[in-house]
Amino acid sequence: MSEETNLQENQNKEAMDSVDHAWLRMEGPHNLMMIGVVLIFEDRLDLDRFYDILQTRLIDRFERFSQRVVHENGHDYWQEDPYFSLDNHVIATAFPHTGSKEQLQTLASEIVSQPLENDKPLWSIHVIGHYQQGSALVIRIHHCIADGMSLVKLIMSLTDPSADPQSKQLCMEKPTEGAGSHHHESLRDLMAHPSHLIESMSHGLSGAEELAAITLRAGDPKTSLKGELSGKKTAAWADPFPLPAVKKLGKQLNATVNDVLMTVATGVLKNLLEQKSEDTDGKTLHAAVPFNLRPIDEPIDKLGNQFGLVLVPLPVGIEDPTDRLKAVSEGMQKLKNSYQAHVFFFLLQVLGKGPSFLEQTALDVLSKKASVVMTNVPGPKVPLYLAGAKLAQPLAWVPQSGDIGIGLSILSYNDQVQFGFIADRNLIEDASNICQLFLDEFKLLEAAVNNNLQTDSEVN
Repeated sequence: MSEETNLQENQNKEAMDSVDHAWLRMEGPHNLMMIGVVLIFEDRLDLDRFYDILQTRLIDRFERFSQRVVHENGHDYWQEDPYFSLDNHVIATAFPHTGSKEQLQTLASEIVSQPLENDKPLWSIHVIGHYQQGSALVIRIHHCIADGMSLVKLIMSLTDPSADPQSKQLCMEKPTEGAGSHHHESLRDLMAHPSHLIESMSHGLSGAEELAAITLRAGDPKTSLKGELSGKKTAAWADPFPLPAVKKLGKQLNATVNDVLMTVATGVLKNLLEQKSEDTDGKTLHAAVPFNLRPIDEPIDKLGNQFGLVLVPLPVGIEDPTDRLKAVSEGMQKLKNSYQAHVFFFLLQVLGKGPSFLEQTALDVLSKKASVVMTNVPGPKVPLYLAGAKLAQPLAWVPQSGDIGIGLSILSYNDQVQFGFIADRNLIEDASNICQLFLDEFKLLEAAVNNNLQTDSEVN
Protein backbone atom coordinates (compact mmCIF):
# COMPACT_ATOMS: atom_id res chain seq x y z
CA MET A 1 0.00 0.00 0.00
CA SER A 2 1.44 3.40 -0.99
CA GLU A 3 2.27 6.16 1.49
CA GLU A 4 -0.40 8.34 -0.15
CA THR A 5 -3.06 5.65 0.36
CA ASN A 6 -2.02 5.22 4.00
CA LEU A 7 -2.27 8.97 4.57
CA GLN A 8 -5.70 9.12 2.95
CA GLU A 9 -7.01 6.24 5.09
CA ASN A 10 -5.71 7.85 8.27
CA GLN A 11 -7.41 11.14 7.36
CA ASN A 12 -10.69 9.29 6.81
CA LYS A 13 -10.61 7.66 10.24
CA GLU A 14 -12.62 9.10 13.12
CA ALA A 15 -11.86 8.15 16.72
CA MET A 16 -14.80 6.48 18.45
CA ASP A 17 -16.42 8.35 21.32
CA SER A 18 -15.53 6.82 24.70
CA VAL A 19 -19.13 5.90 25.62
CA ASP A 20 -19.77 4.32 22.21
CA HIS A 21 -16.44 2.52 22.61
CA ALA A 22 -17.59 1.15 25.97
CA TRP A 23 -20.68 -0.39 24.38
CA LEU A 24 -18.59 -1.87 21.57
CA ARG A 25 -16.32 -3.60 24.08
CA MET A 26 -19.21 -4.90 26.20
CA GLU A 27 -20.12 -7.41 23.49
CA GLY A 28 -19.49 -11.03 24.38
CA PRO A 29 -20.48 -14.41 22.94
CA HIS A 30 -23.47 -14.71 25.31
CA ASN A 31 -24.79 -11.16 25.03
CA LEU A 32 -24.51 -9.36 21.71
CA MET A 33 -24.66 -5.56 22.02
CA MET A 34 -27.32 -5.07 19.36
CA ILE A 35 -30.63 -3.27 19.46
CA GLY A 36 -33.24 -5.49 17.83
CA VAL A 37 -36.34 -4.08 16.13
CA VAL A 38 -39.32 -5.82 14.56
CA LEU A 39 -41.70 -3.79 12.39
CA ILE A 40 -44.97 -5.38 11.27
CA PHE A 41 -46.98 -3.81 8.45
CA GLU A 42 -50.61 -4.17 7.42
CA ASP A 43 -49.68 -3.83 3.74
CA ARG A 44 -46.90 -5.02 1.46
CA LEU A 45 -43.77 -2.90 1.33
CA ASP A 46 -42.82 -1.37 -2.00
CA LEU A 47 -39.23 -2.68 -1.96
CA ASP A 48 -37.87 -0.34 -4.64
CA ARG A 49 -39.26 2.62 -2.72
CA PHE A 50 -37.90 1.15 0.52
CA TYR A 51 -34.37 1.03 -0.95
CA ASP A 52 -34.68 4.66 -2.05
CA ILE A 53 -35.81 5.70 1.45
CA LEU A 54 -32.89 3.88 3.08
CA GLN A 55 -30.45 5.59 0.75
CA THR A 56 -31.81 9.14 1.08
CA ARG A 57 -32.98 9.20 4.71
CA LEU A 58 -30.45 6.89 6.33
CA ILE A 59 -27.23 6.41 4.35
CA ASP A 60 -27.00 9.93 2.91
CA ARG A 61 -27.84 11.54 6.29
CA PHE A 62 -25.90 9.40 8.78
CA GLU A 63 -22.36 8.37 7.88
CA ARG A 64 -22.27 5.74 10.65
CA PHE A 65 -24.40 3.45 8.49
CA SER A 66 -21.75 3.32 5.77
CA GLN A 67 -18.79 3.18 8.15
CA ARG A 68 -17.16 0.08 9.59
CA VAL A 69 -15.18 -0.16 12.82
CA VAL A 70 -11.43 -0.60 12.42
CA HIS A 71 -9.08 -1.62 15.24
CA GLU A 72 -5.54 -0.25 15.27
CA ASN A 73 -2.98 -0.25 18.10
CA GLY A 74 -5.58 -0.87 20.76
CA HIS A 75 -7.90 1.90 19.51
CA ASP A 76 -11.16 1.79 17.56
CA TYR A 77 -12.12 4.12 14.74
CA TRP A 78 -14.98 4.75 12.34
CA GLN A 79 -13.93 4.47 8.70
CA GLU A 80 -15.91 4.51 5.46
CA ASP A 81 -16.45 1.00 4.11
CA PRO A 82 -14.88 1.08 0.62
CA TYR A 83 -17.14 -1.80 -0.46
CA PHE A 84 -20.34 -0.47 1.06
CA SER A 85 -23.55 -1.59 -0.61
CA LEU A 86 -27.13 -1.68 0.61
CA ASP A 87 -27.29 -5.22 -0.77
CA ASN A 88 -24.88 -6.30 1.99
CA HIS A 89 -27.25 -5.06 4.68
CA VAL A 90 -30.79 -5.49 3.34
CA ILE A 91 -31.48 -9.21 3.20
CA ALA A 92 -34.53 -10.77 1.55
CA THR A 93 -35.57 -13.53 3.96
CA ALA A 94 -37.67 -16.56 3.11
CA PHE A 95 -40.91 -16.97 5.07
CA PRO A 96 -43.99 -19.14 4.45
CA HIS A 97 -46.84 -17.23 2.77
CA THR A 98 -49.16 -18.67 5.42
CA GLY A 99 -46.66 -18.09 8.23
CA SER A 100 -48.01 -17.38 11.72
CA LYS A 101 -47.06 -14.90 14.42
CA GLU A 102 -45.32 -17.74 16.27
CA GLN A 103 -43.22 -18.53 13.18
CA LEU A 104 -42.24 -14.87 12.84
CA GLN A 105 -41.24 -14.83 16.51
CA THR A 106 -39.08 -17.91 15.94
CA LEU A 107 -37.41 -16.31 12.90
CA ALA A 108 -36.81 -13.04 14.76
CA SER A 109 -35.29 -15.00 17.66
CA GLU A 110 -32.84 -16.72 15.30
CA ILE A 111 -31.85 -13.46 13.62
CA VAL A 112 -31.20 -11.48 16.83
CA SER A 113 -29.08 -14.38 18.14
CA GLN A 114 -26.61 -13.95 15.26
CA PRO A 115 -23.67 -11.53 15.51
CA LEU A 116 -23.22 -8.81 12.92
CA GLU A 117 -20.33 -9.03 10.45
CA ASN A 118 -17.45 -7.05 11.94
CA ASP A 119 -15.85 -6.20 8.59
CA LYS A 120 -18.95 -4.24 7.51
CA PRO A 121 -21.01 -1.41 9.01
CA LEU A 122 -22.73 -2.84 12.08
CA TRP A 123 -26.36 -3.10 11.05
CA SER A 124 -28.71 -5.25 8.98
CA ILE A 125 -32.36 -5.40 7.91
CA HIS A 126 -34.05 -8.73 7.14
CA VAL A 127 -37.04 -8.18 4.85
CA ILE A 128 -40.00 -10.57 5.06
CA GLY A 129 -41.89 -9.50 1.95
CA HIS A 130 -44.98 -11.60 2.72
CA TYR A 131 -46.24 -11.75 6.29
CA GLN A 132 -49.97 -12.41 6.60
CA GLN A 133 -51.57 -9.62 4.55
CA GLY A 134 -48.52 -7.38 4.77
CA SER A 135 -44.77 -7.42 5.37
CA ALA A 136 -42.31 -7.40 8.26
CA LEU A 137 -38.77 -6.21 8.98
CA VAL A 138 -36.27 -7.54 11.51
CA ILE A 139 -33.60 -4.91 12.15
CA ARG A 140 -30.30 -5.23 14.04
CA ILE A 141 -28.17 -2.18 14.89
CA HIS A 142 -25.11 -2.27 17.12
CA HIS A 143 -25.35 -0.26 20.33
CA CYS A 144 -22.06 1.52 19.56
CA ILE A 145 -23.83 3.40 16.75
CA ALA A 146 -26.48 4.92 19.02
CA ASP A 147 -28.73 4.31 21.99
CA GLY A 148 -32.18 2.73 21.77
CA MET A 149 -34.21 5.93 22.09
CA SER A 150 -32.43 7.73 19.26
CA LEU A 151 -32.49 4.63 17.05
CA VAL A 152 -36.24 4.22 17.50
CA LYS A 153 -36.68 7.87 16.54
CA LEU A 154 -34.30 7.40 13.61
CA ILE A 155 -36.19 4.36 12.33
CA MET A 156 -39.47 6.24 12.71
CA SER A 157 -37.95 9.07 10.66
CA LEU A 158 -37.90 6.69 7.70
CA THR A 159 -41.70 6.66 7.81
CA ASP A 160 -44.34 9.14 6.63
CA PRO A 161 -47.72 10.24 8.05
CA SER A 162 -49.54 8.83 5.02
CA ALA A 163 -49.08 6.25 2.29
CA ASP A 164 -48.54 9.14 -0.13
CA PRO A 165 -46.42 11.45 2.05
CA GLN A 166 -46.72 15.22 2.09
CA SER A 167 -45.02 15.94 5.43
CA LYS A 168 -42.18 14.38 7.44
CA GLN A 169 -43.36 15.79 10.81
CA LEU A 170 -43.46 13.20 13.58
CA CYS A 171 -45.72 13.45 16.62
CA MET A 172 -43.77 11.75 19.40
CA GLU A 173 -45.29 10.86 22.74
CA LYS A 174 -44.04 13.07 25.58
CA PRO A 175 -41.75 11.10 27.89
CA THR A 176 -43.35 9.64 30.97
CA GLU A 177 -41.76 11.15 34.03
CA GLY A 178 -39.19 8.64 35.14
CA ALA A 179 -36.15 8.33 37.33
CA GLY A 180 -33.99 11.43 37.33
CA SER A 181 -36.45 13.40 35.22
CA HIS A 182 -35.88 16.63 37.15
CA HIS A 183 -32.25 16.80 36.16
CA HIS A 184 -32.16 16.95 32.35
CA GLU A 185 -30.19 20.19 32.23
CA SER A 186 -27.55 19.03 34.71
CA LEU A 187 -27.33 15.65 32.98
CA ARG A 188 -26.67 17.29 29.64
CA ASP A 189 -24.05 19.50 31.29
CA LEU A 190 -22.27 16.41 32.62
CA MET A 191 -22.36 14.82 29.17
CA ALA A 192 -20.45 17.81 27.80
CA HIS A 193 -18.26 18.23 30.88
CA PRO A 194 -17.91 14.95 32.83
CA SER A 195 -15.47 16.61 35.24
CA HIS A 196 -18.44 18.57 36.57
CA LEU A 197 -19.57 15.39 38.33
CA ILE A 198 -16.68 15.81 40.75
CA GLU A 199 -17.66 19.46 41.27
CA SER A 200 -21.26 18.39 41.85
CA MET A 201 -20.15 15.94 44.53
CA SER A 202 -18.36 18.75 46.40
CA HIS A 203 -21.55 20.83 46.32
CA GLY A 204 -23.65 18.22 48.07
CA LEU A 205 -25.31 16.59 45.07
CA SER A 206 -24.38 13.16 46.52
CA GLY A 207 -22.77 11.75 43.39
CA ALA A 208 -20.23 9.91 45.54
CA GLU A 209 -23.05 8.51 47.66
CA GLU A 210 -24.84 7.30 44.54
CA LEU A 211 -21.67 5.61 43.29
CA ALA A 212 -21.21 3.91 46.66
CA ALA A 213 -24.86 2.89 46.79
CA ILE A 214 -24.63 1.23 43.37
CA THR A 215 -21.33 -0.56 43.86
CA LEU A 216 -21.85 -1.65 47.48
CA ARG A 217 -25.49 -2.69 47.19
CA ALA A 218 -26.08 -6.42 47.54
CA GLY A 219 -26.94 -8.19 44.31
CA ASP A 220 -30.41 -9.45 43.50
CA PRO A 221 -31.45 -12.70 45.21
CA LYS A 222 -30.68 -15.85 43.28
CA THR A 223 -33.62 -16.91 41.11
CA SER A 224 -34.23 -18.80 37.88
CA LEU A 225 -34.22 -15.43 36.09
CA LYS A 226 -30.42 -15.40 36.34
CA GLY A 227 -28.03 -18.17 35.38
CA GLU A 228 -25.53 -19.41 32.82
CA LEU A 229 -26.25 -17.98 29.37
CA SER A 230 -26.16 -19.72 25.99
CA GLY A 231 -26.26 -16.68 23.68
CA LYS A 232 -29.35 -18.03 21.91
CA LYS A 233 -32.39 -15.80 22.35
CA THR A 234 -36.13 -16.36 22.37
CA ALA A 235 -38.16 -13.25 21.49
CA ALA A 236 -41.91 -12.68 21.55
CA TRP A 237 -44.47 -9.89 21.72
CA ALA A 238 -48.03 -9.36 22.88
CA ASP A 239 -50.88 -7.99 20.81
CA PRO A 240 -51.15 -4.20 21.28
CA PHE A 241 -53.56 -2.87 23.90
CA PRO A 242 -54.98 0.66 24.42
CA LEU A 243 -52.76 3.29 26.04
CA PRO A 244 -55.82 5.28 27.28
CA ALA A 245 -56.67 2.34 29.56
CA VAL A 246 -53.21 2.63 31.15
CA LYS A 247 -53.56 6.40 31.55
CA LYS A 248 -57.01 6.00 33.14
CA LEU A 249 -55.68 3.46 35.63
CA GLY A 250 -52.79 5.73 36.59
CA LYS A 251 -55.09 8.70 37.04
CA GLN A 252 -57.36 6.71 39.35
CA LEU A 253 -54.45 6.06 41.72
CA ASN A 254 -52.45 9.26 41.19
CA ALA A 255 -49.69 7.22 39.53
CA THR A 256 -47.81 7.77 36.28
CA VAL A 257 -48.19 5.66 33.16
CA ASN A 258 -44.64 4.48 33.83
CA ASP A 259 -45.61 3.36 37.35
CA VAL A 260 -48.50 1.32 35.99
CA LEU A 261 -46.44 -0.38 33.29
CA MET A 262 -43.57 -1.14 35.69
CA THR A 263 -46.08 -2.67 38.11
CA VAL A 264 -47.51 -4.89 35.39
CA ALA A 265 -44.00 -5.98 34.37
CA THR A 266 -43.26 -6.78 38.03
CA GLY A 267 -46.36 -9.00 38.05
CA VAL A 268 -45.06 -10.85 34.98
CA LEU A 269 -41.75 -11.63 36.72
CA LYS A 270 -43.55 -12.67 39.90
CA ASN A 271 -45.71 -15.04 37.84
CA LEU A 272 -42.66 -16.54 36.09
CA LEU A 273 -41.00 -17.28 39.42
CA GLU A 274 -44.12 -18.80 40.93
CA GLN A 275 -44.62 -21.02 37.88
CA LYS A 276 -41.31 -22.63 38.89
CA SER A 277 -42.46 -22.91 42.53
CA GLU A 278 -39.99 -20.28 43.68
CA ASP A 279 -40.78 -18.36 46.84
CA THR A 280 -41.27 -14.65 46.12
CA ASP A 281 -42.45 -13.59 49.57
CA GLY A 282 -40.73 -10.36 50.58
CA LYS A 283 -38.38 -10.40 47.59
CA THR A 284 -37.41 -7.37 45.52
CA LEU A 285 -35.65 -7.68 42.18
CA HIS A 286 -34.17 -4.84 40.17
CA ALA A 287 -34.45 -3.79 36.55
CA ALA A 288 -31.65 -1.91 34.82
CA VAL A 289 -33.61 0.82 33.04
CA PRO A 290 -31.96 3.07 30.41
CA PHE A 291 -32.70 6.73 31.12
CA ASN A 292 -32.74 9.00 28.07
CA LEU A 293 -30.57 12.12 28.27
CA ARG A 294 -31.80 13.62 25.00
CA PRO A 295 -34.78 16.00 24.93
CA ILE A 296 -37.71 14.05 23.44
CA ASP A 297 -38.33 16.75 20.81
CA GLU A 298 -34.68 17.11 19.78
CA PRO A 299 -34.20 16.20 16.10
CA ILE A 300 -31.96 13.21 15.46
CA ASP A 301 -29.10 14.85 13.62
CA LYS A 302 -26.31 13.21 15.60
CA LEU A 303 -26.02 9.59 16.69
CA GLY A 304 -24.05 8.12 19.59
CA ASN A 305 -25.09 7.09 23.10
CA GLN A 306 -26.63 9.66 25.40
CA PHE A 307 -28.25 7.83 28.28
CA GLY A 308 -27.62 6.61 31.78
CA LEU A 309 -28.92 3.61 33.70
CA VAL A 310 -30.96 3.49 36.88
CA LEU A 311 -31.73 0.43 39.00
CA VAL A 312 -35.50 0.28 39.52
CA PRO A 313 -36.83 -1.89 42.40
CA LEU A 314 -39.48 -4.44 41.36
CA PRO A 315 -41.34 -5.71 44.47
CA VAL A 316 -42.20 -9.23 43.28
CA GLY A 317 -42.84 -10.22 46.90
CA ILE A 318 -46.00 -8.11 47.22
CA GLU A 319 -49.13 -10.12 46.49
CA ASP A 320 -51.83 -7.47 46.10
CA PRO A 321 -51.51 -5.65 42.72
CA THR A 322 -52.57 -2.25 44.13
CA ASP A 323 -50.07 -2.51 47.00
CA ARG A 324 -47.46 -3.47 44.43
CA LEU A 325 -48.31 -0.35 42.41
CA LYS A 326 -47.92 1.85 45.49
CA ALA A 327 -44.51 0.30 46.22
CA VAL A 328 -43.36 0.75 42.61
CA SER A 329 -44.57 4.37 42.64
CA GLU A 330 -42.70 5.09 45.89
CA GLY A 331 -39.54 3.51 44.50
CA MET A 332 -39.78 5.56 41.31
CA GLN A 333 -40.35 8.74 43.33
CA LYS A 334 -37.09 8.17 45.20
CA LEU A 335 -35.23 7.65 41.94
CA LYS A 336 -36.56 10.87 40.42
CA ASN A 337 -34.17 12.89 42.55
CA SER A 338 -31.28 10.44 42.30
CA TYR A 339 -28.05 10.84 40.38
CA GLN A 340 -27.68 7.24 39.29
CA ALA A 341 -27.93 8.22 35.62
CA HIS A 342 -25.17 10.83 36.11
CA VAL A 343 -22.90 8.28 37.72
CA PHE A 344 -23.45 5.54 35.13
CA PHE A 345 -22.85 7.86 32.18
CA PHE A 346 -19.72 9.24 33.86
CA LEU A 347 -18.44 5.69 34.46
CA LEU A 348 -18.93 4.76 30.81
CA GLN A 349 -17.03 7.86 29.71
CA VAL A 350 -14.11 6.97 31.96
CA LEU A 351 -14.14 3.22 31.32
CA GLY A 352 -14.44 3.63 27.55
CA LYS A 353 -11.03 5.34 27.59
CA GLY A 354 -9.32 2.84 29.88
CA PRO A 355 -8.19 -0.78 29.70
CA SER A 356 -10.95 -3.21 28.76
CA PHE A 357 -10.49 -5.34 31.89
CA LEU A 358 -11.58 -2.38 34.08
CA GLU A 359 -14.70 -1.97 32.00
CA GLN A 360 -15.52 -5.67 32.19
CA THR A 361 -15.02 -5.70 35.97
CA ALA A 362 -17.34 -2.72 36.41
CA LEU A 363 -19.89 -4.29 34.04
CA ASP A 364 -19.86 -7.52 36.02
CA VAL A 365 -20.40 -5.62 39.27
CA LEU A 366 -23.28 -3.58 37.87
CA SER A 367 -24.99 -6.50 36.13
CA LYS A 368 -25.16 -8.44 39.39
CA LYS A 369 -27.35 -5.69 40.84
CA ALA A 370 -30.20 -6.37 38.40
CA SER A 371 -32.12 -9.40 37.11
CA VAL A 372 -33.57 -7.88 33.93
CA VAL A 373 -33.15 -4.97 31.54
CA MET A 374 -36.34 -3.02 30.89
CA THR A 375 -37.12 -0.16 28.50
CA ASN A 376 -40.12 2.10 28.10
CA VAL A 377 -39.88 4.14 24.90
CA PRO A 378 -42.53 6.70 23.91
CA GLY A 379 -43.24 6.52 20.19
CA PRO A 380 -45.36 8.44 17.67
CA LYS A 381 -48.99 9.09 18.57
CA VAL A 382 -50.29 8.68 15.01
CA PRO A 383 -50.21 5.82 12.46
CA LEU A 384 -47.19 5.86 10.17
CA TYR A 385 -46.34 4.46 6.74
CA LEU A 386 -43.11 3.10 5.29
CA ALA A 387 -42.75 2.68 1.54
CA GLY A 388 -46.56 2.80 1.21
CA ALA A 389 -47.23 0.21 3.93
CA LYS A 390 -49.05 1.09 7.16
CA LEU A 391 -47.06 0.26 10.29
CA ALA A 392 -49.22 -1.92 12.53
CA GLN A 393 -46.81 -2.78 15.32
CA PRO A 394 -43.24 -1.70 16.19
CA LEU A 395 -41.17 -3.66 18.75
CA ALA A 396 -37.68 -2.91 20.05
CA TRP A 397 -35.31 -4.64 22.47
CA VAL A 398 -32.11 -3.25 23.90
CA PRO A 399 -29.29 -5.73 24.60
CA GLN A 400 -28.77 -7.33 27.98
CA SER A 401 -25.27 -6.92 29.36
CA GLY A 402 -23.03 -8.88 31.69
CA ASP A 403 -24.84 -11.93 33.06
CA ILE A 404 -28.35 -10.46 32.62
CA GLY A 405 -30.29 -12.65 30.21
CA ILE A 406 -33.84 -11.20 30.18
CA GLY A 407 -35.18 -8.04 28.56
CA LEU A 408 -38.63 -6.46 28.72
CA SER A 409 -39.63 -3.70 26.34
CA ILE A 410 -42.59 -1.33 26.26
CA LEU A 411 -43.14 0.98 23.31
CA SER A 412 -46.15 3.25 22.79
CA TYR A 413 -47.38 3.84 19.24
CA ASN A 414 -50.62 5.16 17.78
CA ASP A 415 -52.26 5.29 21.23
CA GLN A 416 -51.42 1.66 21.91
CA VAL A 417 -48.91 -0.14 24.11
CA GLN A 418 -46.59 -2.72 22.58
CA PHE A 419 -44.97 -5.22 24.96
CA GLY A 420 -42.02 -7.38 23.98
CA PHE A 421 -40.02 -10.01 25.87
CA ILE A 422 -36.62 -11.49 25.08
CA ALA A 423 -34.62 -14.04 27.04
CA ASP A 424 -31.68 -16.36 26.81
CA ARG A 425 -32.92 -19.87 26.06
CA ASN A 426 -31.01 -21.28 29.02
CA LEU A 427 -33.25 -19.21 31.28
CA ILE A 428 -36.53 -19.43 29.36
CA GLU A 429 -36.83 -21.89 26.52
CA ASP A 430 -39.89 -20.39 24.84
CA ALA A 431 -41.13 -16.80 25.35
CA SER A 432 -44.21 -17.11 23.14
CA ASN A 433 -46.65 -17.55 26.04
CA ILE A 434 -45.06 -14.99 28.35
CA CYS A 435 -46.37 -11.89 26.63
CA GLN A 436 -49.93 -12.99 27.33
CA LEU A 437 -48.98 -12.73 31.00
CA PHE A 438 -48.46 -8.99 30.50
CA LEU A 439 -52.04 -8.56 29.28
CA ASP A 440 -53.34 -10.82 32.07
CA GLU A 441 -51.42 -8.90 34.74
CA PHE A 442 -52.78 -5.59 33.47
CA LYS A 443 -56.33 -6.92 33.71
CA LEU A 444 -55.65 -8.16 37.25
CA LEU A 445 -54.34 -4.75 38.29
CA GLU A 446 -57.28 -3.03 36.60
CA ALA A 447 -59.78 -5.30 38.35
CA ALA A 448 -58.08 -4.84 41.74
CA VAL A 449 -58.10 -1.04 41.41
CA ASN A 450 -61.75 -0.94 40.36
CA ASN A 451 -62.70 -3.30 43.19
CA ASN A 452 -60.89 -1.13 45.75
CA LEU A 453 -62.51 2.04 44.40
CA GLN A 454 -65.93 0.40 44.56
CA THR A 455 -65.32 -0.75 48.13
CA ASP A 456 -64.16 2.73 49.17
CA SER A 457 -67.27 4.22 47.55
CA GLU A 458 -69.56 1.85 49.43
CA VAL A 459 -67.85 2.60 52.75
CA ASN A 460 -68.20 6.33 52.20
